Amino acid sequence: MSVTVRVPAKVNVQLAVGAARPDGFHDLANVFLAVGLHDQVTVTPADELTVTCEGPDAEQVPLDRTNLAARAAIALAGRRGIEPAVHIHIVKDIPVAGGMAGGSADGAGALLACNELWRAGASRAELLAICADLGSDVPFSLVGGAALGTGRGERLTVLETGGTFQWVFAMAERGLSTPAVFREFDRLARGRDIPEPVASAQLLQALAKGDADALAAAVSNDLQPAALSLFPELADTLDAGRGAGALAALVSGSGPTTAFLARDPDAATKIADALRASGTCRTVRTATAPAPGATVTRRAAAR
Repeated sequence: MSVTVRVPAKVNVQLAVGAARPDGFHDLANVFLAVGLHDQVTVTPADELTVTCEGPDAEQVPLDRTNLAARAAIALAGRRGIEPAVHIHIVKDIPVAGGMAGGSADGAGALLACNELWRAGASRAELLAICADLGSDVPFSLVGGAALGTGRGERLTVLETGGTFQWVFAMAERGLSTPAVFREFDRLARGRDIPEPVASAQLLQALAKGDADALAAAVSNDLQPAALSLFPELADTLDAGRGAGALAALVSGSGPTTAFLARDPDAATKIADALRASGTCRTVRTATAPAPGATVTRRAAAR
């Protein structure tokens, strides 16, 4: 038998970052929105744990036990006292190293798939606890929709959304390391008082109403100056999207993918076309939000 799970990308419509903690992490107020770009993760019984990957930029994905999908299988197997003897195959469609939680999505997808394959019986709470151990963004990849992440982003409060939002994403010519962006945030913040991160009431209300204009007025990303410091060319991409009529333009998470909120599908198409013509990015994708979290889409007899 094999199990396939579909798992979404994310955009951070608010990323408020606190000062560095003694453990090196930062407290966050992180408003996640799952978007309709998906990876597929399929797990199949095997003699030993192996990982394969296909899709755009698949050659950048680690295929050893550092891969979050492999780590998820190992974590669940360890809790059940079994060997993580599975072949994990990842079909990538979420940008790699793009600030859209592609690796985290694969971890959540593999965890849910292994739980089904092994009939491990892990509860939602146990799966979320394993996700939190794997990484700050992994729990949201399991949950999807919209949520506020606090702590280092792993403690989730599900949020209501009152409509569908249209997004355009521009993928950059190279990646950005999330730890490097946080280090640059710390460098830029040196000597300043950094307030405690708090979710924006205006932004939460905009999500609940499904009001794109109000959401555009409230989006923010405290990591954006650090990402632009390390990758100044992203400013040209942001300008190109704004010039094409985007309601809002921001770096997605730690970058380098840039995200553009559009008023409607026609506006999204216009923005995407303008970004492609601008020469400031590698590829462009459109997607709607919110999207469901990790979902089992196929159970099949092993060949």
